[in-house]
Amino acid sequence: MAEYKTPVTEQDFEANFAQLKPLMNATEAYMESGRCLFCYDAPCINACPTNIDIPLFIKQINSGNISGSAKTIYDANYFGNACGKVCPTEVLCEGACVYNRQGVKPIDIGRLQNYATNSVISSGKVLYPTVPKNGKKVAIIGAGPAGISCACELSQLGYDVTIFEAKEHPSGLTVYGVAPYKITNEEVLAEMAYLQKQFNFAVKYNTAIETEEDILQLENEFEAVFIGVGLGKTAVLGIPGEKLENCIGAVEFIENLRMNHAAVQVPEKVVVLGGGNTAMDAASESARMGAETVTLAYRRDQTEMGAYAFEYELAKHAGVKGLFNVQPLEILGTDKVAGVKFIRTETLNGKLTTIPGSEFILPYDLVIKATGQEKRKTFLQQIKDLELAPNGQIIVDEATFQTTNPRYFAAGDAVNGGKEVVNAANEGKRAAKAMHQFILESMVAENAMVSK
Repeated sequence: MAEYKTPVTEQDFEANFAQLKPLMNATEAYMESGRCLFCYDAPCINACPTNIDIPLFIKQINSGNISGSAKTIYDANYFGNACGKVCPTEVLCEGACVYNRQGVKPIDIGRLQNYATNSVISSGKVLYPTVPKNGKKVAIIGAGPAGISCACELSQLGYDVTIFEAKEHPSGLTVYGVAPYKITNEEVLAEMAYLQKQFNFAVKYNTAIETEEDILQLENEFEAVFIGVGLGKTAVLGIPGEKLENCIGAVEFIENLRMNHAAVQVPEKVVVLGGGNTAMDAASESARMGAETVTLAYRRDQTEMGAYAFEYELAKHAGVKGLFNVQPLEILGTDKVAGVKFIRTETLNGKLTTIPGSEFILPYDLVIKATGQEKRKTFLQQIKDLELAPNGQIIVDEATFQTTNPRYFAAGDAVNGGKEVVNAANEGKRAAKAMHQFILESMVAENAMVSK
């Protein structure tokens, strides 16, 4: 029997996808912030990819300086509100909290962060004064965490920034690819609107940069270009039956759910192929949409899954069942998915092998592939002198995020292969600082040439 009833109304959907980290009220925030020990070595700061001064922002909350707390957060991470909810705090800042060593519940850092930033977003509080323009223009391809963070930082440095976004909403996977029980669309878009008002950068939605002509136009109009395109659609498995109806990618499934909520129909028997965090989200979401049975099928042992342990626990609590050491051979059906043919696997001498004669079939109505995403090679290969790694990721200088084409910088999933929102936000900000330095040096070189 399903753990959740199929949602019919928006209210049903919200109940099934209740927020894992609900917004604190003032009393909760005061009490929780009072638990912080304000450690002198603050291991929580070192565990945060953006190095937010966590003890400081918590102390500011406790002293009633909520706007100051929010600014401390945003000074380090422009996705401060979103990261408070979607970051795997359990293994980052909260995982590093010294209370863990004493068997005591760690400080609820993510919710405190969300409390502070939500306060200024709701009030429209201006944290950053308008900066005079320096006359230089920069283009950003992609309004995901890396692109938005890059835009905020460059705007602070006086640049006229334009983001070109292929879809109709900003923030990339934060709005299109994160499970609805982690953050709502309204929260994501409210923070994006707040940032755009704070930093006054332009975003051109439904404007994909795809062709060589598009690229040349950017090169002619802008001093430098930042690539924040992320990853593409779900990669193919290369097995028979992938084109059957009801065989879909996890990224596409989650996006559909994020955009259409209760209007999405999930059949009774669902299998999710994969063992990463995206697989956990897709499985949990399927269960919350009322599926009778949801199976998570992974080709290796449970201990070898790439997903965080807490994500798998969340999926299990939603009613998801694990099926390990199985590899799909074929997706069965005539027009629609009817089942999956598996073969059992084992690891011998560190190498995954299949067990001859161990094939078996299980019936399913929906197959969700959570087996990684394609790189955007077709687009990226059109940029002159831009080198890609054999796996399709953009090659950059690790310190500056400058590509092999000096006018282009890149960060986020297209470079790191697919990490957390907080990683992309950090990389985008760091890239912006390097772009600023590159443009200044280019100006000096140009002036030297003119003077000759």
